[in-house]
Amino acid sequence: MHPEPPTPAPGPPGFLRGWLDALAVVLAGLVAMAAVAALGLWAAGADELPGGGFPSVLAATLALAVGGTVSLDGGAGFFAQVDAGITAMPLSVGLVGALAMVEVFLRQLRFRAVAHGGELLGRVARTAAVWVVALALLTVGAKHTFAVPLGNDLAERIGGLLGVNPEVGFHAEAATTIGLGLLWLLVVLTAAFAVSRRAPLPRSLVPFQQAVRPAAFAMLVVLLAYVAIGLVVGLITAVVHGNARETTAVLLLALPNLVWLAFGVGMGAQWHGHLVGAVGLPVPKPLAEALRAPDGQEATVSLGTLAEQDGRAWWLLPLAAVLLLAAGVLAAYRAPRGVRPWQHAVRLAAAAAVTMLLVGVWTRVYAEYGLSVLGVGVGEGGLGDLLGSVLGGTNPLAGLGGGTLVLEPQLWVAVPLAAGWGLVTGFLGALVAARLGRRGEVEPPAGR
Repeated sequence: MHPEPPTPAPGPPGFLRGWLDALAVVLAGLVAMAAVAALGLWAAGADELPGGGFPSVLAATLALAVGGTVSLDGGAGFFAQVDAGITAMPLSVGLVGALAMVEVFLRQLRFRAVAHGGELLGRVARTAAVWVVALALLTVGAKHTFAVPLGNDLAERIGGLLGVNPEVGFHAEAATTIGLGLLWLLVVLTAAFAVSRRAPLPRSLVPFQQAVRPAAFAMLVVLLAYVAIGLVVGLITAVVHGNARETTAVLLLALPNLVWLAFGVGMGAQWHGHLVGAVGLPVPKPLAEALRAPDGQEATVSLGTLAEQDGRAWWLLPLAAVLLLAAGVLAAYRAPRGVRPWQHAVRLAAAAAVTMLLVGVWTRVYAEYGLSVLGVGVGEGGLGDLLGSVLGGTNPLAGLGGGTLVLEPQLWVAVPLAAGWGLVTGFLGALVAARLGRRGEVEPPAGR
């Protein structure tokens, strides 16, 4: 008897299935990000924006979450001008989107120990192509114009006499959003293959997975632990202080921005910048006060400057030490047997340095705004409310006509500092793991 020919696999042909898989990855990320961003913006009061601007603000928030830039412009001819720009990643939105996209992407590769390099590149390329189209559509939707009410009697009278009707609009910068958004996707997928055991690798890369994945996974756990701790603290704050809606906005839009900055500060890293005016961003009071340097000078955000505003900031140091030591133990548990403590130390140092580099880049903030009508600033209900809604702030400008928030990491210090912490905690973690009676997992045979 001749064997029956194999039954074709159900579903669309391979070519179409590949594009449908890519579409599923992108849609999962966009739906997850849109849900979190919409709830956060609602909590921030963006649902009350006039002129049906909520969908456009939502699109702008998604563009910011993947590294894009939103520019604010407008005015009333010669008499009024707007000069503003926003570069700040709502990391709560981006984190949820990244986790959703990685989950769908890896689920499509399940039941495999290895994968052909051409297949992986094809999947990444198709996903990137669909993602670029989605980003282009986001830039089209992230555009709106509002009429700006003038905030005082003098401005109202002058504006009425001269027929000045100031408007302010915003739009996502297409080149920045698409370019950096594509880079964001590639970083997310690269991190997924560096961290997850479920991600099959080409045979040529399999020998390197045991050197990379345990330490990379341990650092991911550290970042997620900071988010979990921040979430608990935020919920307690909402209950104790009764500011549930404002706190919810911060949690849903910018929680990782704050807790990952706290992670770096706890290790001794520094951020530099300044805060002028009342920018509608979810900035805690100690951080805002530390950024308010006199006479426009550059301020330093460090463990010491934060502790001057709130003594509880000193707890960031032991918290970083404990979590990094736990990361060292976890990495040693997941590494193959026979790996020496100094090797654990070097690997965790490299993982910590890369993590700190990404944290520094992702926590950068640049927000500058200015709106004047014949030199008279606008007041409440104008540009400040718009800026605050886009970035998740609540109750921003009250009678102020301009402001700036800049926050830049000192990466040339932060990255080596993180590597030093990784060396120490990686070595100590390996020793602790050995004393606990386990020296890692059995290394798989070659070729498997």
